[in-house]
Amino acid sequence: MMTASTPSLAASLLAAWAACGLLALALTARTPNGRRRPSNRPTLLAHVDEAMILDIAQAALQGGTSIPGALLAIHEAVAESESAGLDVAARTLLLGGTWEEVWGQVPARFQSLRDALQPAWEDGAAPSALLRQAAEGIRQGRSRRAREAAARLGAHLVLPLGLCFLPAFVMLGIVPVIASVGLSLFH
Repeated sequence: MMTASTPSLAASLLAAWAACGLLALALTARTPNGRRRPSNRPTLLAHVDEAMILDIAQAALQGGTSIPGALLAIHEAVAESESAGLDVAARTLLLGGTWEEVWGQVPARFQSLRDALQPAWEDGAAPSALLRQAAEGIRQGRSRRAREAAARLGAHLVLPLGLCFLPAFVMLGIVPVIASVGLSLFH
């Protein structure tokens, strides 16, 4: 049996369900540090991947070029704004500059390239293995951070699930059963 309050109950349930959905969207549309994610802007890479730069250097060195030649190859392979200072570093090495002088003007994001090439330049060590290990380390660190973020996601989803699905279950599953049992007792 339907009573006059059933349509208003359905409308209330629908409104509560919509509010829970909007709350869930608002809670998940934020980054872990609390800032709001941009919604309609395409995401652009801020710079060329650091591991890819190490791979380019490794390929250049395996191809027979020198360390300054590898730095110039990286400079040519990526945009000038991304590789600022690598061409100057290569020329400074060719002119006999010290390792610290060379890397003084290079951005800090090339630190792993610098660290991987330093033993090769100063001690004559084979650079390919060092570059490969550095690139693998970067990729493994990125993979570890992704797994940690996925683990944190479960904790972030508990609140929207609890706020939306539990009240919806109670309102759509338990309240109608109690209402029908209660109505049958009065008839």
